[in-house]
Amino acid sequence: MEIPASAIPASGAEQHSTEGIVARRLDGAPDLVGAERSDPRPLVVDLSSLWAGPLCAHVLGLAGYRVVKVESADRPDGARRGSPAFFDLLHAGHESVVLDFTTDAGLRSLRLLLARADVVIEASRPRALRGLGITPEPLLRPGGVWLGITAHGRSGNEARLVGFGDDVAAGSGAWVVDPATAMPVPSCDAVADPLTGLHAARAVLEARHGGGRWFLDAAMSRVTAEAVGRHCTPVARAATWREGEWWSAAVGGVPIAQPCARRPMGRSADFGRHTTAVLGELEGAGHR
Repeated sequence: MEIPASAIPASGAEQHSTEGIVARRLDGAPDLVGAERSDPRPLVVDLSSLWAGPLCAHVLGLAGYRVVKVESADRPDGARRGSPAFFDLLHAGHESVVLDFTTDAGLRSLRLLLARADVVIEASRPRALRGLGITPEPLLRPGGVWLGITAHGRSGNEARLVGFGDDVAAGSGAWVVDPATAMPVPSCDAVADPLTGLHAARAVLEARHGGGRWFLDAAMSRVTAEAVGRHCTPVARAATWREGEWWSAAVGGVPIAQPCARRPMGRSADFGRHTTAVLGELEGAGHR
């Protein structure tokens, strides 16, 4: 039915035969190469939405990359309908471009943007971009990295599946049993998303350092299972609630500090605010 749902494993995480993020070197040269840019910063073109992909883009922005967020005119990032503060946290300082993917002009602009990018981030099922005629090999520039995030993988039946942070995490072993009710509960909020975003940012930086053109296959379920580990016992024994705060459950436990939320570095750009400027820069630089 292609709905975001996962079966909870009987105990711990199902062990995967491959690591969470699989790197594949792209041979050959691209068909379309963008010209040199006036902005010296490495360019990230972020086609992703919600949390994992934008978190990766956010971390790359903190590392000095220029981030251009590209959204469909008729399907904006769903996170825009959520907490404005959280959206600002991930997207402040990024440029916003909106394209109509149903038009030849929109697809031409998208291809030129991708050909100019040092890093491409996308988080759709493989068939979505293929349906637009977009594949990494003819577009990714020398030294570029293409990060593809999926819920469960890119081949076979897994390529058809969708998932969000909570259901993917539960199905990968990141859940616990509440001793008071004996019911399974999430280990934390949508943990597959931040795990994947952070691991992906590291993988992108490592691939960029190594040179060459790389495709990074990041499956959220594999990343989570790798983090949880083979021998995780899904029972909530790490902490207990007493005296109005959480305490570690170890012998002689100590109170656990409350988490401190980071403040956004500014406001995120309005939807499509930089479209004209970025596309003008793109067309002005030319391409071959």
